[in-house]
Amino acid sequence: MIGAAAASLFLVAGLASPATAAPPRGEETLQQLSAAQPGTLQECETLTAFAYPSTTITSVARIAAGAVTNGGRPIGEHCQVRGTMNERVSTFDGQIYAIGFEMRLPTDWAGRFLYQGNGGLDGAIVPALGLTRGGESGLQMGFAVLSSDAGHNGSQNPLFGREPQARLDYGYQAVGTLTPMAKALITAAYDRGPDRSYITGGSNGGRHTMVAAARYADQFDGFLAISPGFNLPQAAVAQLWGAQQWARVAATSTDLATAFTPTERTLVAEAILSRCDALDGLADGMVHNSETCQQAFSVKRDAPRCKGERDGTCLTKDQLTVIEEVFAGARTSNNKTIYSSFPFDPGLTQTGWAGWKFGSPYTRDAPAVGFIFTTPPAEPSILSDLRGYALGFDVDTEAAKIYATSGIYTESSMSFMTPPDPTRLDSLRDRGAKMIVIHGASDGVFSPDDTAAWFDELDQTYGDDAEQFARYFEVPGMGHVAGGPATDQHAGLAALVAWVEQGIAPDQLVASVNPANPEVPANWSPTRSRPLCVYPQVAEYVSGDPETASSFACEDPKPGLAYGTR
Repeated sequence: MIGAAAASLFLVAGLASPATAAPPRGEETLQQLSAAQPGTLQECETLTAFAYPSTTITSVARIAAGAVTNGGRPIGEHCQVRGTMNERVSTFDGQIYAIGFEMRLPTDWAGRFLYQGNGGLDGAIVPALGLTRGGESGLQMGFAVLSSDAGHNGSQNPLFGREPQARLDYGYQAVGTLTPMAKALITAAYDRGPDRSYITGGSNGGRHTMVAAARYADQFDGFLAISPGFNLPQAAVAQLWGAQQWARVAATSTDLATAFTPTERTLVAEAILSRCDALDGLADGMVHNSETCQQAFSVKRDAPRCKGERDGTCLTKDQLTVIEEVFAGARTSNNKTIYSSFPFDPGLTQTGWAGWKFGSPYTRDAPAVGFIFTTPPAEPSILSDLRGYALGFDVDTEAAKIYATSGIYTESSMSFMTPPDPTRLDSLRDRGAKMIVIHGASDGVFSPDDTAAWFDELDQTYGDDAEQFARYFEVPGMGHVAGGPATDQHAGLAALVAWVEQGIAPDQLVASVNPANPEVPANWSPTRSRPLCVYPQVAEYVSGDPETASSFACEDPKPGLAYGTR
């Protein structure tokens, strides 16, 4: 595992400048924000006349209670408002661009606003239900919720990345543009603005959230980032590098998944469990003490090696080498870091992990790197052979282009996609805002090592006192955002609200399995629960029912074990 956050945050010279340490904060008391007060929807249909600069309302509808559900439970009556902002004809490609949005305004309002950051390349207005993938719905909890396409539509994916302003909207400016408008619309609907404002999202939505924590801390009181791709350009380049490594051992040239089949991934998962399952005091098919596991497990030593032909019961020497290299993190040929390492975790058996490692480099990462993250962007002709682009990508010469500017492209992708000064959050901290970050240990695309390294540096910047305003939770077995052999259902948003508005800092989150998750092992209880511990603490079994979170305690790493070296 990488030890310095900077190693995963910067590439250009393979070195990082140390953060300037803030003065020790001690145990000083931070500002406590007041609780939001409930309200009642005053206007709905009349919101067609809502006036705000560069804003057009395209439709308004009252949605009856129960017409929309979440988790089998009805969502109450609410007003759905759709519209656009900043519609324009591009001088670059002649296309019409706009920031499309949807707001859902509950009749029974909790006095809160939630910005829902969406995933992938955006380009679609996902229903503004405020889903966190942990099982919660902000709309169900009484939030007024906004969702957007981040400045382009689906038909413009991925070539919108060649349009200079569309790049910036996708990166960060859509959030900055939409948020004041959304608060004005809330005022028009309820006859007062929101008392408290939050932002949440998973994957790219988690990136939006972390970017907002650095750029728009004055606009939000709470930030919930799940599996955040906050170094997304680096991660996408690493995906192309990874595809090239898998191609070295793939059984067929057209299918990267033959490099490391489901049966072979199960062999490695079993080897990880053999070494690491009981490190937390209970052999339960989960690795809670991930940091110690990385020291205890060696894929070359512990996974079965083929003595003869590859037959699914073993791995070849070349396979083991590639697996070790991919988990160690993408690097240039002269050993400069491109992106973070990944922890070994038994959740690598899940289909989602394989999808990110073997399918995404061609379908998602190649067009994202080519058109959105590289400056200047590639020509549209690469769309005809994205596989060839991925496998032929020269990381030694091309990776640095995610830091480049050129002509009309005045910001590099590492500028417009990532949070500026991600470990300097004075504005967030000093105004009493709070931040929770949650990441799965078996995320196949964005590494929890990178997130842990970010928190290590954040904590160092604030004199080992960052937990006063930011907390990181890792989910054993969980894949990207959700899924995998994991307890991936949590009340992260409710915990954030309690912290922001009542000062109740979450010492742990109780998480449970999703009974509808097909990757939950059959021998687990369908009601299994576990504590998610504040990093770097780990869950250790104490006594009692092994299927219940109350049988575990969050403990500091044992003496002699590495601390803060993720």
